[in-house]
Amino acid sequence: MSSRQSEIQGGPTFFIRPAAGWTSPGLKELWEYRELLYFLTWRDVKVRYKQTVLGAAWVIIQPFFMMVVFSLFFGRLAHVPSDGIPYPIFAYCALLPWQLFAHALSESSNSLVANERLITKVYFPRLCVPISAVLGGLIDFAIAFVILLLMMAYYGIHPTWAVFTLPGFLLLAIATALGVGLWLSALNVKYRDVRYTIAFLIQFWLVATPVAYPSSLIPIRWRALYGLNPMAGVVEGFRWALLGKSERPGAMLAVSVVVVAMIVLGGLYYFRRMEAEFADVV
Repeated sequence: MSSRQSEIQGGPTFFIRPAAGWTSPGLKELWEYRELLYFLTWRDVKVRYKQTVLGAAWVIIQPFFMMVVFSLFFGRLAHVPSDGIPYPIFAYCALLPWQLFAHALSESSNSLVANERLITKVYFPRLCVPISAVLGGLIDFAIAFVILLLMMAYYGIHPTWAVFTLPGFLLLAIATALGVGLWLSALNVKYRDVRYTIAFLIQFWLVATPVAYPSSLIPIRWRALYGLNPMAGVVEGFRWALLGKSERPGAMLAVSVVVVAMIVLGGLYYFRRMEAEFADVV
């Protein structure tokens, strides 16, 4: 947003106007509103579990029971290989970043519509809304991650030096959710049927991601192409960093990083382009 200051009756007056054309993403302005970003994130976390019986226990129940179902049908009945790793921890280790991504994508895609009253009443960088929706999932991830550590201790799995790369894979999962969320949230303001495609997109994406199966089932010549799905690199990276027995993502991860960078950069500029219409259309 651009502003012009003038002196009227001895006091400063600011005129806030939408930026024209393809302007910068406004990251400097976002930093100035970092306190608002913090409060929006904390508000989303508190509202999510308000008036719930189990509260934050839901963040453990969901991946745990999905792990049980995957272990029963894919591990025991279908005998899906797990790269020499006990299937329950093989699946749970992948479900953690996937749940973080799925929740962040769903919340960020609907964030602008859900905050309609706030957007139409006061000015602030609209980027705060989808970003806060993504960051709120980190608390859930941290709680569920404790269960993974307990499972690793139970199975006698000790992390190697590769565990220091884990924050990088976590950042890649967040960036993937944010990049796609920026595109979908901006589109959802103008085309409300976008929200009906989000659940289908997440289900389809889950099947296309090596959560219930290892990426080693993909032929080597297609492994790099499989990296066009950024979550494939994230999931395999988590297994490699924590469990130490999976194959290093390699070229697949490199392709995923490039794809995520393009999605995030394009999403930032598209979001900024559509930002001027949010208050009028939402």
